[in-house]
Amino acid sequence: MNKKQLFEQIQKKQSFLCVGLDTDINKIPQELLAMDDPIFEFNKQIINHTASYAVAYKPNTAFYEVFGSKGWQSLERTIQYIRNNHPEIFIIADAKRGDIGNTSANYAKAFFNTLKTDALTVAPYMGKDSVEPFLNFEDKWVVLLALTSNKGSQDFQYLNVGERMLHQQVLQTATTWASSEQMMFVVGATHPEELGEIRKMLPEYFFLVPGVGAQGGDLQAVAHNGLNNECGLLVNSSRGIIYASNGSDFAVRAEDEAKKLQVQMAELLKEKSLVQYADA
Repeated sequence: MNKKQLFEQIQKKQSFLCVGLDTDINKIPQELLAMDDPIFEFNKQIINHTASYAVAYKPNTAFYEVFGSKGWQSLERTIQYIRNNHPEIFIIADAKRGDIGNTSANYAKAFFNTLKTDALTVAPYMGKDSVEPFLNFEDKWVVLLALTSNKGSQDFQYLNVGERMLHQQVLQTATTWASSEQMMFVVGATHPEELGEIRKMLPEYFFLVPGVGAQGGDLQAVAHNGLNNECGLLVNSSRGIIYASNGSDFAVRAEDEAKKLQVQMAELLKEKSLVQYADA
């Protein structure tokens, strides 16, 4: 999926919601555990009830890899289910890969060719030659870690590097590796003021914004600081949606939470004149 197609989906759904499929076997309803593939069954029902409101899904591969080959099969089935039933939806593999040479090239083939995801989160610490192999695929995206929403982001990401903080240097340097047609950046919702500064630095790029909901990020603040003339945001919510209930109504409750966010997002997009009111 290219940038134009992504923005078209945002406009069509009046949403920039990304649903994180961080499916923890210990948190899903007990009734699903008797099924052959409880993780996939949980994901399928979440997808069925939230696809109208989401423009992206982001499975975190750790929650699948923990179960070895069977977990990987759950991930493959989940991605294939989205592809078959909602081909318009952007799929981000949250795997935080990054290495040099053939290692990165094979990571890229695994996620882009075999799993057929649209995007992959990549760690920038090893530099340009660890990121470049992921950029050799048409209409596929690198989602580069820049300013993350966890407490430990303070340990390194705010260190001064010359006249900039480290995360600012990463952002500035990475824009020389790829355009806004191939690369987006992870910028946490728990840093709304920094998000605004980063938007000034990078007016054309998309940001994947985790941290809204369970981690305390504020959607209004994110939109105020981060929206651009092509939206430029994918706001991720994981726990706040998929674990809205641990009972048999889990999928319906997930739909309710996704719809609440979509309604807010629609208003924010309209305020920015990025979509039109239905009666306009």
